[in-house]
Amino acid sequence: QVQLVESGGGLVQPGGSLRLSCAASGFTMDYYNIGWFRQAPGKEREGVSCISSRDGSRYYADSAKGRFTISRDSARNTVYLQMNSLKPEDTAVYYCASDEDIWLQCSLIGTKYENWGQGTQVTVSS
Repeated sequence: QVQLVESGGGLVQPGGSLRLSCAASGFTMDYYNIGWFRQAPGKEREGVSCISSRDGSRYYADSAKGRFTISRDSARNTVYLQMNSLKPEDTAVYYCASDEDIWLQCSLIGTKYENWGQGTQVTVSS
């Protein structure tokens, strides 16, 4: 059974940091493109970052560049999203997702992904 489980969310003050984890079971993450997405109340889901299976290429939304870092730990079958310099506008539910179409580089378009986790809440507030 393919499953993705996010963790690491919470309440943090502006300027703080969080590291989100996306742990997989039932498949090997190295063989899939993995993306991080977020959805704030009343807003559409947006792609935040992704990492490609083929060559480890990483992509970031403009809102995440310079502040967020995606990484992969093959031994733990886990993908991380390190988030620094957090802002109130980063508040959202964060989801990870997997895409089996590894012939293409990863995408920040959510419809490209087949399997999704349940999400973890990130709240940035003083």
